[in-house]
Amino acid sequence: MKQVFFALFLLFSVFRGEAQQTDSTALLLIDIQNFYFPGGAAALHEPEKAAENAQLLLEHFRENKGLVVHVKHNFEPDGEIHKLVQPVEGEKVFTKNEVNAFLNTGLKAYLDQSNIKDVVLCGMQTHMCLEAATRAAHDFGFNCTVVGDACATQDITYNNVITTAEQVHNSTLATLRNYGKVVTTHEYLETE
Repeated sequence: MKQVFFALFLLFSVFRGEAQQTDSTALLLIDIQNFYFPGGAAALHEPEKAAENAQLLLEHFRENKGLVVHVKHNFEPDGEIHKLVQPVEGEKVFTKNEVNAFLNTGLKAYLDQSNIKDVVLCGMQTHMCLEAATRAAHDFGFNCTVVGDACATQDITYNNVITTAEQVHNSTLATLRNYGKVVTTHEYLETE
């Protein structure tokens, strides 16, 4: 009887371990690179705050053994991923030449092979690469959650009209609600 109980215990432990390893959620950190920080070629509005929140998400995923994917734009100088969210061994890094992180990178195939159904996205710039990744992920059938305060952007000008970074950021997040959930770092971590 003890042997049967022990065998069932082992079987349950193995099954439970497999269930934990096959979590269907991935964190996508988009372009949190040095050139977006003060002194960089394309400094954003308050990138430090966004990176600090992204770091909290990254720590959460690492602690819970979640899948972490870093995406970086092929850009120099200062194209390195920022120190607050640098990859560690075992975390996948995709380098892209386009705005859309899924275009010509193998990202979708990697997520599919990893049985990912849900993606949590954050990064830079809110209205460019982060937005493009979210829309593409949605169109590929992933359930998307954008962590808005872990994203940053900059002022943009069109027809001699300047739209502030805060306005660009908020209008982009308002639009992205049509592609998934938009939450704060605190809201996300509180529900996980």
